[in-house]
Amino acid sequence: MTNIKKPHTHTASTMQRVGKKFGRWLEVGSGYIDEDNIGHVFLDRLPIGGFTGYVRLTPKGKPLPEPTPQRPGEDEEFEEG
Repeated sequence: MTNIKKPHTHTASTMQRVGKKFGRWLEVGSGYIDEDNIGHVFLDRLPIGGFTGYVRLTPKGKPLPEPTPQRPGEDEEFEEG
């Protein structure tokens, strides 16, 4: 590991689930992708409740996407009946 400080070029965000079908993107830190195409993420906060563990890197300045709600049954593995 080197002591060279790299500029953080990306925003780290995570989806906070609200119920089964809804959620919102929250900024949780920053990071960069190095010359070997490896992402380095530095988290400085996490949501309370609803944290899925998924972290997304988006170039700084690019807006976060709007979450799309799931339709009933989209998260079901099989249909009952």
